[in-house]
Amino acid sequence: MMENVGAQMRTSRDGTALVGTGADSSFALAQCYGDLSSDDCLRCFAEARTILPSCFPNNGGRIYLDGCYMRFQNYSFFDEYTGPDDTIVCGNTTRKSTPFQDTVRQAVSNAVTDSLRNKGYFAREDILVSGNGNTSVYVMAECWRTLIPDLCRACLMNASASITKCLPWSAGRALNTGCFMRYSDTNFLNPLTVKKKKNSHLSVILPIVFTVVVFSFALVVYAWRKKKKSHHKVAQVNKDQKQDSDLPFFSLNEVVKATRNFSIDNKLGQGGFGAVYKGVLEEGGEIAVKRLSKTSRQGLPEFQNEVTCIAKLQHRNLVKLLGCCVQGEEMMLIYEYMPNKSLDSFLFDKNNCMLLDWPQRYHIINGIARGLLYLHQDSRLRIIHRDLKASNILLDSNMNPKISDFGLARMFKEYETEANTNKVVGTLGYISPEYAANGLFSVKSDVFSFGVLVLEIVSGTKNRGFSHQSHHDNLLGHAWRLYKEAKPLELVDAALGDSWNVSEVLQSIHVGLSCVQQQADDRPYMSSVVHMLGGEGALPMPKQPGFFTDSALITPPHVSVSINEATLSQLDGR
Repeated sequence: MMENVGAQMRTSRDGTALVGTGADSSFALAQCYGDLSSDDCLRCFAEARTILPSCFPNNGGRIYLDGCYMRFQNYSFFDEYTGPDDTIVCGNTTRKSTPFQDTVRQAVSNAVTDSLRNKGYFAREDILVSGNGNTSVYVMAECWRTLIPDLCRACLMNASASITKCLPWSAGRALNTGCFMRYSDTNFLNPLTVKKKKNSHLSVILPIVFTVVVFSFALVVYAWRKKKKSHHKVAQVNKDQKQDSDLPFFSLNEVVKATRNFSIDNKLGQGGFGAVYKGVLEEGGEIAVKRLSKTSRQGLPEFQNEVTCIAKLQHRNLVKLLGCCVQGEEMMLIYEYMPNKSLDSFLFDKNNCMLLDWPQRYHIINGIARGLLYLHQDSRLRIIHRDLKASNILLDSNMNPKISDFGLARMFKEYETEANTNKVVGTLGYISPEYAANGLFSVKSDVFSFGVLVLEIVSGTKNRGFSHQSHHDNLLGHAWRLYKEAKPLELVDAALGDSWNVSEVLQSIHVGLSCVQQQADDRPYMSSVVHMLGGEGALPMPKQPGFFTDSALITPPHVSVSINEATLSQLDGR
């Protein structure tokens, strides 16, 4: 399907495709923004395609990059211009002056008008702020070309109304179903290229002939290098693992037999790494096999990272890595099998949530806290997980929680306390403000994610996508409101009935709010969290949480985030 779209992208910079019929239909759309060069357009499309597999097995997904857009669904969405997932992303919390804000509103209004006049529904604005000769406002807006003008206008009007809510901050994006809009005080607009007239047919023919010859030669070299690289990759993995004699090897034959040749009946799920299968060894032991997909965005670095991070870690609240299998192009991690799957399969399911009473939930909260404390303080190296969420908490046969999925984890040396990155990874709703806004991560980033998780466990509700009839806050904002109004017990999941302990619930809510405070320095360390959950030590008064509304998310220069468990990226333009 994407090959069809890609062929269209090479000539028209946008494309649509439909494969299958009836219930098995799949629809796809991709489009580059109007000021992107042809070469950059193809690069952006290629980047989006590498991200796409992480959306599976969901029946739809959207990828917004600061150069192009991609979407697929199991129904025709080509004339949709609005939807429940429309959102804004506000960046760089620098408060701007009133003249700047007025100029943003004017530029956004101009962009709406110009988009409808221009071919391709694209507009860009560059307006100098009145009274400030050094500051300009830059705006870009574009509709997907499958929309008719009236629907484009409606989408852009919605986007312009939403994006101005980012003011007085200096940057914002509107990620809408049928269009994209962005403003900033930094020039992100791509330089417009002027096409030069060719003087002769020869000037066209010669580059084509030369390109064909070079391309043919490059294909031969690429095929040879890929084969060589494949052997080198396997050799390198084997070399690294031989240095770690504590990690057992499983033969491909063992794994194939255990999983019944990767039978669909044995498949437990699908993630960014690839598919996960249940297996039964010859001696009867049950295992979970994470098989690296050949189209996975993760690959060798994340495979090695996961092995390095948890190969020698031993804690009852961390999933145990039993070994690995590397043979040919196959790369697999072998874990202990968790019969109760992940926490989210209980917590957010209207039927299964009834099986999770309060003593079990409190036990899970404490177990996750102890596992994080081990990672942050008691293991050989300080490890920051960076993607703590309900779907990464596995449950064994006794409902003991196990922290899993260390592909995005980072290891710190003893003297290191924090680090900075220009590529933020994680899941929307769980990422801390300082990490999302500035790429700064530390143990306090995991503490924020833990706090979100605690409030989700108490309420039985996801933070991301939470809705309430009387306000527009997310779960963190709702919990904060109830806390300030001295009604925190109203947060408790109705599915718990009367099984909950008042003091434990209040303790959990208090700890959860303490962990999601806006400033990292205000959040407790996990050692304090464990003490507070155990009834030891004072409970400090929490301050306002970070990201307490979904409409005020912050984005850094390059952020990879997850929506509905599918990792997406946003890349800043030049």
